[in-house]
Amino acid sequence: MLAAMIDHTLLKPTATEDQIRSLCAEALEYRFASVCVHPCWVKLCAKLLDNSPVRVCTVLGFPLGATLPEVKAFEAQRCIALGATEVDMVINLGALKSRQLDLVKDDIAAVVNGAHPLGALVKVIIETGYLTEEEKVMACQLAKVAGADFVKTSTGFGPGGATVEDVALMRRVVGPEMGVKASGGVKTASEARAVIAAGATRIGTSSGVTIASEDEG
Repeated sequence: MLAAMIDHTLLKPTATEDQIRSLCAEALEYRFASVCVHPCWVKLCAKLLDNSPVRVCTVLGFPLGATLPEVKAFEAQRCIALGATEVDMVINLGALKSRQLDLVKDDIAAVVNGAHPLGALVKVIIETGYLTEEEKVMACQLAKVAGADFVKTSTGFGPGGATVEDVALMRRVVGPEMGVKASGGVKTASEARAVIAAGATRIGTSSGVTIASEDEG
């Protein structure tokens, strides 16, 4: 059942409260894994989804990844206090391209060390559309060393989304013990099945209702 692997996502900057409420209602109806929203909506989503299996996921340093490690860590802890149980952080892309690998690792570790003691999962968005294959490998390796739970392809705001090839590469690098989240451009059930076959264990999409409906049809 594909719905159980979907993070039902609404990250448009113009998202309204009514749209967020609809997102949560759809997540309950289709039994999605989580809703993925901006930090300002975490408290509302946690209230709407209280006592349900649907988790609340939010994004950190989004979508550019260029905020300071301590800011990302603080954002993670505040969002968890408000009810988030999963946080998706964007890596420092400029640091990665500058080969400042310790900075990238420490940036991820700051969020991991802030989130894990509070029981939250950490997904690391590497934004594959900006990276060479070598950089994708390095980003995944650094996320693994830093103790993250998932690597994630994209924000949906960069130059490209999830591809089967990138998902397969990420799975090879992190091995079987980490999650891989395919995000950006997965809009149909067949596309969802393709990235799952390549190694994805979670899908971030704003097309969750379409995918789940096709899967049930």
